Order: sequence, then C-alpha cells, then structure tokens
Amino acid sequence: MLAAAVLTGLALFAAPAATALPAEPSQAAAPAKRAALVKSDDLVIHYDIVGDLKSAQAPLLVLHGAYMSADTMAAIVDRFARTRPVIVLDQRGHGRTGDGPGPITYEALADDAAAVLDAAGVKRADVFGYSMGGGAAIQLAIRHPAKVAKLVTASAGTRLDAAYKEVLAGIGQITPAVFDNTPIRKEYDRLAPRREDFPVLVEKLKVLDATPFDWGTGMKALKHKTMIIMGDYDIMGPEHGVEMFRMRGGGAPALAAQGFLSAPPPARLLVLPGTSHIGIMAEAETVVAATVPFLDDATPPMPAGFF
Repeated sequence: MLAAAVLTGLALFAAPAATALPAEPSQAAAPAKRAALVKSDDLVIHYDIVGDLKSAQAPLLVLHGAYMSADTMAAIVDRFARTRPVIVLDQRGHGRTGDGPGPITYEALADDAAAVLDAAGVKRADVFGYSMGGGAAIQLAIRHPAKVAKLVTASAGTRLDAAYKEVLAGIGQITPAVFDNTPIRKEYDRLAPRREDFPVLVEKLKVLDATPFDWGTGMKALKHKTMIIMGDYDIMGPEHGVEMFRMRGGGAPALAAQGFLSAPPPARLLVLPGTSHIGIMAEAETVVAATVPFLDDATPPMPAGFF
C-alpha cells in the first residue's frame, strides 16, 4: 500500500535531531535560542533562533514539512547556520506548537511565519520551505511579499494536481494507527503539548492534502529571486519543477544563448538524481551547498580554459 511505503520512508528522517550530522568544529553553529509567540489564546508558536539576527548576513527562515518539527530539520538548519542566522519554527499542529483553532491551511501557515518574523524583529528574510513548508513559503511570498527576500522551495508545487494521483490516493488512506511505534509518533509525543491531539493532526493534514489549489498566477507575479529544488522521483514529475522554474523567469533563451552566465540569474533549478520526495532530506549537504550561492546572489563561476 502506497501510504505505508510513504510512512516507512518518513520514519527514516523522523528520528530525534541527534541523528543529524554535526557541523564541522571550526564552523559550528551557535546554540539555538528558543522563543515562543502567543498568536491567540489557543495557539503558541514555538521557534528557534540559531546565530545572531543582528549580523550583516540576511537571516534564513526554515519551514519544515508535514509530520516534522524544527528539530527534524537539524541537518538542514545546522549547515545553513554555518553561513547565516537561521530561524526555524514548529508549524501549527507540529512539534512544541501543537494544535490550534481551525484547519491547517497554507495561508494560515504563511501568516504564522510572518508573525514569527515580526516577533523576532526581522523585517525581511530569505525563506527555505520543504514539502508542506514549501507551500507555506510560496504563500508567505504571495501574501507578505515585503517580508521575503529570496524564496527557496524544496519538493513543493503550485497546484494540487501536479502531484501524482497515486500519491494523493495513498495520503487519503493514512490513519493515525499507521504511525504507531514509528519515530514520527515517538517524536510527536516527545514534543507535543497534548499527545492526544495526534489524530487531529492526521485528519487536518489529510484535508490539507485533498484541498485543490492553484497558485500559478501568484507565483508568476512574484518579484523575488527563486530557487526550485526537487527529486527526479518526487511526488510530482520533474516537468512541474521546470514549469515553476519558468514561472520565475528561469531558462530564458537569451541567457542560455550566451553560453555562460555573467550575472546571477533570476531563478535556479536543482533536480537531484535518484532522489524521492523523502530522499531530499537525506541530501542536506548537497541541497545546502547548492542553495548558499543562490542566497548569496553569487555569479555562477566560469571554468578555466574557455575565454
């Protein structure tokens, strides 16, 4: 059953953050500063700050995927924190934040992220979102464009029907019981303010993943430089990654005709070979190494011996 296969893969990265590869000693990230934002009487959003937000380097906001938490993004966060301050939050329904009123929607997740930036005193940040967090990142850029500098989406699409129908069917079969005795459930129980809310989270995420959306118009209208990341065996075909890349001005024939890039391009596309949706999280080193030059607005290097 596809749902069971998806959950088996999710379990590989749902273990506690201690399993993440550490930063190199000479480049170790600063200890995280834990904070919380009370958005309403029923929702307290927990987030961590790694590094100095007052540094000259633009901060990076990291948004995790479904059934994850700030802790399970450690492999990504630790590597980014070697070069810039990072803010990572437990999105509503997840981690230390726990369940809140109403459904989980991408719009609500985006507004939560904007509120966290305000609470942290950050006017504008680069944003990296994975899976559900990628959808939240897109919505953050659409709904709160002034708060986003550069946008990075990993394993996220701009419309529901871009995902394979088999994937959506598998998600529809998920029940809370499938998570029994898995690292995902153990991690949820370790962090959640109310362990008994897990079935509520499962149901809300199933509704989220069954609700049609199409953000093509909003995506095309964005002014932010954008990087699209996906696996060649992701939950959607690589053609959708190319579609998103072109929405953001990527692959312009005039630039391609030059034979080399003399300035940072407006969009970048990274398709990881032999990589699934879940497998993206096993490629933290590759993902971060490819993303940092984009965030730094670096001009792609010229090889020696051509001109």
